[in-house]
Amino acid sequence: MRSALEKRVEDWKAMGFDPSNCPVRQVLDHVAAKWTSLILLELETGPQRFNALGRSLPDISKRMLTQSLRDLERDGLVAREVFDTKPPSVAYSLTDLGLSFMGPLHALIDWSADKMGKIEQSREAFDQD
Repeated sequence: MRSALEKRVEDWKAMGFDPSNCPVRQVLDHVAAKWTSLILLELETGPQRFNALGRSLPDISKRMLTQSLRDLERDGLVAREVFDTKPPSVAYSLTDLGLSFMGPLHALIDWSADKMGKIEQSREAFDQD
């Protein structure tokens, strides 16, 4: 009997599936980026201004923070609000779509924390061979 995963892959192929436009791959390409999950976790607590995000992630460059926020905004996970001040200020927040992603992200974080010891053991065993 075929598994649900095998059926899903067969259905995708029947619809002209192409790995380059795989929805999972497209989401993971951005989510797996170095800073994405940390930015999303910061925004989960509420709207943040650009400089506050930069201070909470001190290792990120302004250029990388800008690009990461643009990618998240493009994907609809983050909203950007410009305030009419001198100079203009900008705040970022999670959209409903972004909020809906936080459950799966927390599940991945929990899985990672739970399995990291086993992963490290596997790496050490592999590297010794």
